[in-house]
Amino acid sequence: MIFSGLYIKYYMSQAFVKEDEGQWLHDISPTLNALIFYLTRENNGVRVYEQRSFIDPKLGKEVHVMSNGGNYMIDEEGKWRML
Repeated sequence: MIFSGLYIKYYMSQAFVKEDEGQWLHDISPTLNALIFYLTRENNGVRVYEQRSFIDPKLGKEVHVMSNGGNYMIDEEGKWRML
């Protein structure tokens, strides 16, 4: 019984540590390599790559179309955003 209580405490503390290590899209460096690394990690290690890029005429910003189906750009604050 004592062993199970210790196991639950250990498991819970690991969950909190893991959650704190999480990173948000807007926290990563505004480079394409950083975006690819982040998206690949979020995709359980399956490589994500850029399929194409274009300048959005309304936004005047470069949009990166990625293999995970998402479109990403760097906003006015220099942070990645998903469109």
